[in-house]
Amino acid sequence: MSGVERLPRGRHKLSREDVAGRQRDRMLAALADVLTERGYANTPVAAVIERAGVSRETFYQQFASKQDCFIAAFEDAVGDIATALFTELGASEGTPLERFDRGLRVYLATLAAEPAKARLFLVETYAAGPGAIARRAEIQAQFVDGIATLFGARTKSKRAVCEALVGAIVALVTARIVSDNVAGLAALRAPIVELAGATLVKR
Repeated sequence: MSGVERLPRGRHKLSREDVAGRQRDRMLAALADVLTERGYANTPVAAVIERAGVSRETFYQQFASKQDCFIAAFEDAVGDIATALFTELGASEGTPLERFDRGLRVYLATLAAEPAKARLFLVETYAAGPGAIARRAEIQAQFVDGIATLFGARTKSKRAVCEALVGAIVALVTARIVSDNVAGLAALRAPIVELAGATLVKR
């Protein structure tokens, strides 16, 4: 697991809340890692517990089930990705296309830096049940809203263009994640920006 600290050995001065928070982070990271290797359907709670280095009791103190843990990991991944993306889309500097370009660059870089989280968010959601799928659709709709606001897409036809653009981004990114071609994510930036410029920028 990358980027998640284990608890110090022996006595420590961490509060119960700190301990629980670190354990939770380890379990969420462990779930994302194991999903990458085994897929949602083939990932038992036992595998997450073993990877995280926690007890079964600790797991069920925080999560009611594997799906509950998945939803928490999904929201964690969404938080990282959405913060990176919407910070740039909502910035005031530059033209809409320049801000879209910056947001897309940060989005792609965030996915490349956390491929396990990217796979959880983009791929494994479909195996995690209707609730997870609905939440993913909600996030994608927010992405569409952000792009429509950025480019002033107020008509139904322009909104549909924004939906198509987001759909294209998701499809292209997901294909790279599924094929473990994380290095190929950055190369998507230029053609996607060109597509946005051709379809959403007034000539």
